[in-house]
Amino acid sequence: MRGSLDKRVKIMRGISKFILFMVVSMTISFAAVADSAKEVERMLLKKEKSLNPDMSNPGSEEYPDWFKNSFLDLREDIEEAAEENKRVLLFFYQDGCPYCKKTIEVNLAQKAIADKMRANIDAITINMWGDREVIDMDGQTLKEKDFAVKMKVMYTPTMLYLDETGKVILRVNGYYKPNKFMTALNYVSGKHEKASTFRAYYKKIKPAKAHGKLHEQAFFAKPPHNLTRVKQKNAKPLLVVFEQKQCPACDELHNDVFNRVETLGFLEKFDVVQFDMWSKKTSLTTPDGKQTTANQWANDLDIKYAPSLVFFDQKGKEVFRAEAYLKSFHLQSILDYVSSKGYKEQPSFQRWIEVRADRLREKGVTIDLMN
Repeated sequence: MRGSLDKRVKIMRGISKFILFMVVSMTISFAAVADSAKEVERMLLKKEKSLNPDMSNPGSEEYPDWFKNSFLDLREDIEEAAEENKRVLLFFYQDGCPYCKKTIEVNLAQKAIADKMRANIDAITINMWGDREVIDMDGQTLKEKDFAVKMKVMYTPTMLYLDETGKVILRVNGYYKPNKFMTALNYVSGKHEKASTFRAYYKKIKPAKAHGKLHEQAFFAKPPHNLTRVKQKNAKPLLVVFEQKQCPACDELHNDVFNRVETLGFLEKFDVVQFDMWSKKTSLTTPDGKQTTANQWANDLDIKYAPSLVFFDQKGKEVFRAEAYLKSFHLQSILDYVSSKGYKEQPSFQRWIEVRADRLREKGVTIDLMN
């Protein structure tokens, strides 16, 4: 009898401890939920305070009202554009992008360009960090930011011109100055991709002068150009600079950006080679061992204009390329991104460069994106 009573007492004590444990746990859980809710509320309040009076993000740009207000079913957009003998342009942007701003304020502010686009192009904006749902050309439904990853959008603006089947016929990475921007519009609207590449078309429209010369730099490797050396032990990563004669953008690259102390410091970390993208006489061996010419390799790599900077790792694999109009901070960041192998930890260059900019600002460095 006594043993039975002791057993019941032990059971009751166990139940009491369990109930006490559950009460304490629930109290802690409710407190954690409350703290979490307060943190979310604090973050939302902070974000709301950072918004503009009209609730837009700081640095956001107002795109022309003639840009298409799309439901982002791209197959329907392509079909509707084709019915009007137009083509679709996917304009990838992000808030605070200086080159997006320049495209709007400089290029699209010119009547000839705006009229050309309105008559021949259905332009659709895609936020590379956005959460809107997109039905892409393959019928896949995904968020804007995931679609940007799928289309390999690394920075903004990136403009993808599509044909009537949804194929990308011209990719513009970065900012094109007005004259080249108009040439791209003429190329797409005239359906010239059926006859030639954009690079060949651009050369025909604006041929290089015969007496022009390529710029020389002490850091350019001398021939013979056997680029399989990038795979040798302790070799530096390879940077191939494709240029052409009488190239204003190349002039700026050499006369300004390449001469800056910070740039030269980064370039020391690379094996740097320069090629005339049109030369059929310059022989070379590619990183994968193929013997070819500079012109043929440029075609194989789909180099569209000068200058183009193509980066290869020590396995001979292309890991990054820089195209279009780049100022010193962006180019130096790209050199840092590749030389530090930042692409292995952060595949999004845009996210990586934002972190780099923040770190430099913390050290008191002024970041001028347009310098």
